[in-house]
Amino acid sequence: MQVLKFGGTSVADSANIEKVISIVKKAVELDKTIVVASAISGCTDSLILIGNTAANHDKKYIELIDKLEERHLKLIDELISTEYKDEATAVCKEQIKSLREITNGVFLIRELSNHIVDLIMSFGEILSTKIISAKLSSLNISHKWIDSRTVIRTERHQSQNIVDTKTTNANIKKLTAKNNCKLYLLPGFIACDAEGRTTTLGRGGSDYTAALLAVGSAARVLEIWTDVTGMMTADPRVVPEAKTIDNISYKEALELSHFGAKVVYPPTIQPVVSKGIPIYVKNTFSPEEKGTLIECNPPETHGTIRGLSSSNRIALLSMEGNGMVAPGYTSRLFGTLSNNEINIILITQASSVHTMCVAIDESAADKAKIAVDETFAYEISLGKVEPLKVEKGFSIISLVGNDMKNQSGASGRMFDALGRRGINIRAIAQGSSEKNVSTVVSTADVNDAIRAIHYEFFDESKKTINIFLAGYGVVGKALIEIIKQRKHYIEQRWSKEIVVVGLSNSKKYIIAKNGINLENISEQLQSGNDNAGDDYFDKIYSLSLHNTIFVDCTANKYISAKYNDLFLNGISVVTCNKIAGSSSFSNYKTLIESTKKEKVSFKYETTVGAALPVISTINQIINSGDKIHACDAVLSGSLNFLFSSYDGKKTFAQIIREAQNAGYTEPDPRLDISGTDVLRKITIIARELGINSEQNDIEHKAFLEEEYFNGTIDDFYAMIEKNEACFQKLYNDAARENKKLRFVASIKNKKIKTGLEKIDEQHPFYNLNGTDNAVLLYTDFYTSPIIIQGAGAGAKQTASGILNDILLM
Repeated sequence: MQVLKFGGTSVADSANIEKVISIVKKAVELDKTIVVASAISGCTDSLILIGNTAANHDKKYIELIDKLEERHLKLIDELISTEYKDEATAVCKEQIKSLREITNGVFLIRELSNHIVDLIMSFGEILSTKIISAKLSSLNISHKWIDSRTVIRTERHQSQNIVDTKTTNANIKKLTAKNNCKLYLLPGFIACDAEGRTTTLGRGGSDYTAALLAVGSAARVLEIWTDVTGMMTADPRVVPEAKTIDNISYKEALELSHFGAKVVYPPTIQPVVSKGIPIYVKNTFSPEEKGTLIECNPPETHGTIRGLSSSNRIALLSMEGNGMVAPGYTSRLFGTLSNNEINIILITQASSVHTMCVAIDESAADKAKIAVDETFAYEISLGKVEPLKVEKGFSIISLVGNDMKNQSGASGRMFDALGRRGINIRAIAQGSSEKNVSTVVSTADVNDAIRAIHYEFFDESKKTINIFLAGYGVVGKALIEIIKQRKHYIEQRWSKEIVVVGLSNSKKYIIAKNGINLENISEQLQSGNDNAGDDYFDKIYSLSLHNTIFVDCTANKYISAKYNDLFLNGISVVTCNKIAGSSSFSNYKTLIESTKKEKVSFKYETTVGAALPVISTINQIINSGDKIHACDAVLSGSLNFLFSSYDGKKTFAQIIREAQNAGYTEPDPRLDISGTDVLRKITIIARELGINSEQNDIEHKAFLEEEYFNGTIDDFYAMIEKNEACFQKLYNDAARENKKLRFVASIKNKKIKTGLEKIDEQHPFYNLNGTDNAVLLYTDFYTSPIIIQGAGAGAKQTASGILNDILLM
């Protein structure tokens, strides 16, 4: 025997019921089967509304019944073939007629007792299963429809319907023994008491019906068919990357369910747990999926952390006072809450015994406050304890796994993951079952917290890197092209997927949580959001995506000023913008300290030499124990392009324009010509060497006077053209000595200088051509300098260096 239970979403419409029929047909081929079905989705709520509306003497209840009848008749019309349709319609109308008569009585006497509420609610399951039964008959599938009220017996206990398991089991055994039938169909949720009155089984009632039938019939398995593919490692609405749990123990499943996982409801599956009957949770809409098997001894999995769940709308009750060290306070607190039917979800107590904190449902918080303060009124008046403190707006997150107390480091990893995201933990508890570790956090942070913990424990597949890009000029566009072209390689080689979530230019920004379409970015930007103030950054922070990197492809000082805020929000930064790294040393130090504190990364390799591994090489040398005592560098690809290309045949202004058009210079070429770019780069290198340098400390010799940089860019070009003779003289003077002009930055004895130099043919810089940069590092371990040389400018080169920094995160 096997028992299959289908929930409300599984029977919500005709298409879904067709899927249910298909699953049932295959099941019957394997074994005798009992099918339990819920009311169609939303029906129970409609029936409750109908009863309340009638009790309020509101004739709108009639319209509500009409709509409910219409829904069910539509199902019959879509599902049942012509020769069976009239009979099915008659059955449906007869049930609706009974509903009308009962609710008319409620309307007339304006009273709605618990027994009448149960009776009204029972019509949902009866109607749905009668329609399923008619569909089975139309397909010539032999089956027997059984009214659950003839099988499931309840008795009233403390205002609740409690199942009389002895009588119920006897009824089930009698039913299956006397009927030589392969398929039984029963409505879930409903039962009856000893007087024959209709009762209901409460929340999760259809699951409870199925569990009772599984135990009473000694079924080999209980299958719960729902709208999700089994139990998940987290709520997929919060964590899209959540995975299906293949196997889980009863106790772990109960822990996950207790703290919010909605797939199974603990009290309802308890009967099968006690008998060791395995439970499959499967998806009606993807029946081929394996689903989750809940069993007594599931196979061990790596780490044995099964999943996490959360409960919202939690209130914390805190009781404090020196008097609490005396015996009896705790039992009185718990007794008060119990007497007022307030369930305690979580307990934590300080080792000093002066404080205790319990978590309850937020809806009961005010009642708890009144009751507890009344119980301890005398002690409060004497100052032995404080009045009960109530805090609302919390959520509980539970990490569940077998033998949690021996899961080395699990709790630490959980708390560390929350700490990295700046999420404050209000309370901590470990269950006596040793199956979970629970934390209480603000409900405002709960989704971020779940994502952080899930990423920490369950991210074993391809790593998703969420990119927010600032700047869509030549470098930004080149980066997007490389990401598109190298997508397959990145996934195969690095097991990473780069998702560009946000992108901005100076005027607009666009954001798509699941990734921007990289094919038509310019058009998207035109119709994007206005990039005013901090809107782009506020949106980045609000999304709180895991593994987020902000990529700065600008030369904008306002963007670089945002780095520390990004770090404080748990976001790493990759940049080719030199401003932050070369800013005041105090600001630079703050940035580095923030990265360490927030455990984020700050990558800026491309601020010195585009894709050249200058900073990484310096770090490797220092890490190896070697010491760098001097450095000579040509750090401006644009300046080197100018001086290696200029021979007097074209004007110096023409060469500058060529460099700008090729993307070799900053958007404002004066930054390169002035040597400001070199100043920034050598400052960054000096700091990597441990020199706490400021730009003002550098001996800087610009080859152009200050007057060249006054006015607009057009004014600058005009003055360069006007003074062409000066540039020809510089070139000719060097050429007569068989030397070449190079703009060189050097560090020696912690002194830094920059300026235009004449280089002889024996020097490594002599043959530098185009946009090549070169860095010479003089160390203790190497007799000759270590030379790093290659293109130091260009959109593609810079973009490729940025991508490398991203992948090394």
